[in-house]
Amino acid sequence: MTEETRYQLALTLIPQIGDIVAKDLLADFESASAIFKAKITDLERTNGIGKVRANAIKYFSGFARATKEMEFMSRYHIQPLFITDPRYPQRLRHCIDAPIMLYYKGNADLNASRMVNVIGTRSPSPYGAEVCRQLVKDLAGLNVTIVSGLAYGIDVLAHKAAMDHHTPTIGILAHGLDRMYPPAHHAIAKQMLQQGGLLTDFMSGTQPDKQNFPRRNRIVAGMCDATIVIESGEKGGSLITADIASSYNRDVAAIPGRINDERSSGCLQLIKTHKAALITSAQDLVDLMGWDKQPGAPIIRQKEIFIDLNSEEQRVVDLFQHKKQLHIDEIYRTCQLPGSQLATTLLNLEIQAVIKALPGNCYILT
Repeated sequence: MTEETRYQLALTLIPQIGDIVAKDLLADFESASAIFKAKITDLERTNGIGKVRANAIKYFSGFARATKEMEFMSRYHIQPLFITDPRYPQRLRHCIDAPIMLYYKGNADLNASRMVNVIGTRSPSPYGAEVCRQLVKDLAGLNVTIVSGLAYGIDVLAHKAAMDHHTPTIGILAHGLDRMYPPAHHAIAKQMLQQGGLLTDFMSGTQPDKQNFPRRNRIVAGMCDATIVIESGEKGGSLITADIASSYNRDVAAIPGRINDERSSGCLQLIKTHKAALITSAQDLVDLMGWDKQPGAPIIRQKEIFIDLNSEEQRVVDLFQHKKQLHIDEIYRTCQLPGSQLATTLLNLEIQAVIKALPGNCYILT
C-alpha cells in the first residue's frame, strides 16, 4: 500500500461524495491524490460538485481513519482494490454505481472467465436445496466461479456445494472484514479464503445494518455474467438482486417451482414477467449464455455509421479496426483513459449497441 492508497481510502470517507460523484472527479483529475491537491476553484467547476462538495474535499479532516484502515488491511493481508486497479472486477467496473473501493481477502480471480451468482430464500425447501447442490455440482466442470452473499439458505448452500466440488466461490459481505454475519458461517467463510474469497465495499468496523444489504446486492449482481434465483418469495433480497442484474443488462435465470408454493412465487413471477429465463439445469444456463459456442466474427461496418460517438467512444471503436475481439486490459492499456472514464465509455457503447461484452472480459463490435 502506498500514499496514494491513503488518498483513495479518504475519498470514500468524504461526506456528500458518493461513488458516482467520485468517478466524475476521477475522470477530471485522474487520481485520488490529485483531487485532494486540486484548487478549490477547479473542484467547483467539476460536474456535480459545486461549492459545498468542493469545501468538503478541501477541508477534509479524516485522513487518520484512512491510515487506521491501511494498518488493519496490512495486518490481516486484505487487498484494497481501487476502481482503477486492474485487479478490480471488470464486469462490476462497468456499472454506473460501482463502488470506487473494494476490500478483498482470498485467492480467487475476481475476473474469472465465467462468473455466476446463485441466490435465493433463507429457508429453502428440500427441493430447492437439492436443486442448488446439483446445479453447482454440474457447473463445477465448466470453469464457473460461484458468487453469493453468504446468507442463510440458498446462499451458503451454494458456497458449500462449490467447496465440495473444488470450485472457486466468493462471498460478498454487507459489513467490514473484521467480523462475520451471520456468525454461524464463520467456519465456511474461513474455508472460502483457501478456495475463493470474501469481498466487500465496507471498511472495518461496519456493522451488518439493514441498509447495507441492497448495496451488497449490487456487487453480487454486477460482478457476474448471470444471476440464478433458486426459490424466493414475492419480496426479498433475491428479487432486488435480480432487478439490479437486469438493470445492468446481465442475464437473469430462475428455477421454476410449484404454483402453490410461496417459496417459488418470486421465481415464477420473474419468469412470468420475462425478467428471468426459465432454467432447470446447468445445460440450460450454458445454452442461455452461449458458452458452448465460439464467438463469431464481428460484422464489419463503416465508421461513418457511428455518427453520435464522442471522442473517447470513437477512440475505443477505432481499436477494433485491427482486431475482431479485444480484452478489457488491452483496451485499457491502448486507450490510456482513466479507469472510471473507460468504464463509463464502454457502458455507453454497450447501451448504444455499438459493442457487445463476451465472457472473459472481452468485447466485439456488434
